[in-house]
Amino acid sequence: MTAPGAAAAAAVATAGGKASAPVAVLVITHDAAGDLPGCLAAVSALDPAPAELLVIDCASGDASVEIARRHFPAGLAGDVVALPENLGFAGGTNAALARSAAPWALTLNADARPEPDYLARLLARAAAHPELRIGAITGRLLRPLEPGRGDARLLDACGMRLSPFWRHFDRGSGEPDRGQLGRPQRVFGGTGAATIFRRAALEDVAVDGEVFDPRFHSFREDAELCFRLRERRWEVLYEPAARCEHRRGVLPSRRRLLSAYANYNSLKNRYLLRLYHQTVGNLAWTFPLALLRDLQALAWVLLAERSSLPAYSWLWRRRGELLARRRAIQGRRTAGWWEVERWFWTRGIDL
Repeated sequence: MTAPGAAAAAAVATAGGKASAPVAVLVITHDAAGDLPGCLAAVSALDPAPAELLVIDCASGDASVEIARRHFPAGLAGDVVALPENLGFAGGTNAALARSAAPWALTLNADARPEPDYLARLLARAAAHPELRIGAITGRLLRPLEPGRGDARLLDACGMRLSPFWRHFDRGSGEPDRGQLGRPQRVFGGTGAATIFRRAALEDVAVDGEVFDPRFHSFREDAELCFRLRERRWEVLYEPAARCEHRRGVLPSRRRLLSAYANYNSLKNRYLLRLYHQTVGNLAWTFPLALLRDLQALAWVLLAERSSLPAYSWLWRRRGELLARRRAIQGRRTAGWWEVERWFWTRGIDL
């Protein structure tokens, strides 16, 4: 790989003789005591260092707060904040954004380990494209090495894509890393596990002062935000040279191992995403495929996951509130229909 180069240097500020990236790292935790030492060590090793670090704990029942304070990188501005309730990734990130001020924000899962040059390479990619209205940049996420696989790694996420079934996928997820998806591209979106967002873009797409919608709590909140970015003509880029290890715990194949509340949220948020962002034209051509997926989901819930059934009644009871939010989102839309619609067909566009 080539060095980040002059573009990265231009994107980095110097304070007190030490290089500093204009980025706030936001780590949202809930019962993540086992992951935090490794995560914070990776943050400490970032070069250049971020401008600040916020660890927001969402009412953990373990020692997450104590461990975060014990392992907080020395000399780095920021704080560890213990919230009295579990606001989920969405609410926790909103709380972190309210307490930070840097021009960029890196949302970082506690089970993610960015390489030391992660911020430099993402900022270099932004600096290389002044012609684009860049709202977010994501890197190449890889799963940890597995016993018996030698040096072979699996990809975890190389940007986000959409499908006509109204599903969103992390590109390359679960594939052996053979160097595929190796070019910088424009992509639909980026996972909240390790993506930097431009603060100006987040403020532009916020609804009633909320960047992430707390109704999502967890799951699909990053995809919903990326829809709003796209609808306001903000670009999302993928930089393959920026690498980050991510031990993903939530996969479709592990659905039976997740808590009932997690699966309930996953189902509810799938419909919430469409309620906010599906247009009449999109409904016309995706209806057969989306309906098939909906019927499969309903059959699964009725036969094997009845604890998720309340998701349907939640959506119905709150329909007035949710439709009002949809009007607020779509009323501010500036992108033409094809600017968003093409992402149901396109996996990525080379830069």
